[in-house]
Amino acid sequence: MAVYKLFPEKDASLYSKFNTQNTGLDEIIEASTTFTPGKPQVSRFLIQFSQDEISELINNTILGSVTDETGSLLTSSKEFKADLKTFIAEVDGLSTNTTLESYPISQTWNMGTGKYNDSPKIEDGCSWKYRLENGSGPWIEGGLNSNEAANYPEDNPGGGTWFTGTINGLPVGASQILNYSSNKDIKMDVTNAIKLINSGTIDNNGFIIKQSDSDEFKESEAKTANIKYFSIDTHTIYPPQLEIKWRDWVYANTSSFLVTTEESEYYSTIDTESIIHTSDLVATLAQNKGEYRRGSIQKFYINCRPQFPERTFETGSAYTKNYFLPTASYYAVKDLATNEFIIDFDTDYTQISADLDGSYFKLYMNGLEPERYYQILIKTEIQGSTLLLDDNYYFKVING
Repeated sequence: MAVYKLFPEKDASLYSKFNTQNTGLDEIIEASTTFTPGKPQVSRFLIQFSQDEISELINNTILGSVTDETGSLLTSSKEFKADLKTFIAEVDGLSTNTTLESYPISQTWNMGTGKYNDSPKIEDGCSWKYRLENGSGPWIEGGLNSNEAANYPEDNPGGGTWFTGTINGLPVGASQILNYSSNKDIKMDVTNAIKLINSGTIDNNGFIIKQSDSDEFKESEAKTANIKYFSIDTHTIYPPQLEIKWRDWVYANTSSFLVTTEESEYYSTIDTESIIHTSDLVATLAQNKGEYRRGSIQKFYINCRPQFPERTFETGSAYTKNYFLPTASYYAVKDLATNEFIIDFDTDYTQISADLDGSYFKLYMNGLEPERYYQILIKTEIQGSTLLLDDNYYFKVING
């Protein structure tokens, strides 16, 4: 039920046509192929995420123990999924199938301060030929090491070096096929590479994204594809991201919770009669403050009850009793202005948990753009029906 988004610390494109030019501050990153008679050209892009953020998240949050509010151990989540995501800015010339690939970069590189349209060209960072700056740290220098690859024309060496194949039993590459009807945004599963990076098996030098070897350097204008994405320097709400998801779902009727009182300690579970079983229900977000600082973690509780409680002989009001959502309940988050899902419903990673205080889920606000409004949606399955709850569940993320 946890989704965490990391934004890059640097990115840049490499152009074979301008082999010493840096584009580290460009608003666009691209993996394109272009045709020049007798001299086809390509571009690839590099993207890197903070090692400290990756380590902190995986080692302390994901691989750490999951406890309830009393500190009692509930479960320990050891698996996660990492997706590299970029968002399309411009695309044309796609063939029936154009394959994009990503690989962990095998050498260090500097981002630089150049842009594509600079005149004169800025050369203070990585380029097609150099990792560091013009004249310093060529990408291709002698032979490649084991599990290291590169692809370039004989008369124009460069374009990055990357790990390929299998390392410690884990395939390190990822790919995605683009065509006319497919989603052009990149969403590649880079879990294996992140595991190898986090374990220290390979260094964190980020990822290179390129068209496949069979698509690059083609002597045909019909084989070219212009594919551009928004970079970290974009003025839109679509910078690249590394989305890491893990399952830390718990439900109190399947796990005992330690309750401490002044008199004693005891284990308790949810009474199954307290799980709501009617589709005529009222559900609200408890204590929704409406504004949250970027970087904060918010635990949202869901207050729910039947809209028409059954008549019973009780001393308290049936309208004040809080019920629990069924286990088949999930959350999603939409950008209110664009109506796009920032976090989509996922039966593995956005399942709603429950403790003795109610049904809940956690949102990591770091992955949401500040100064924007968002809407929470709740989906639950009751009596064979799927209900979508969206009754004014709004909030704003602010800088702080």
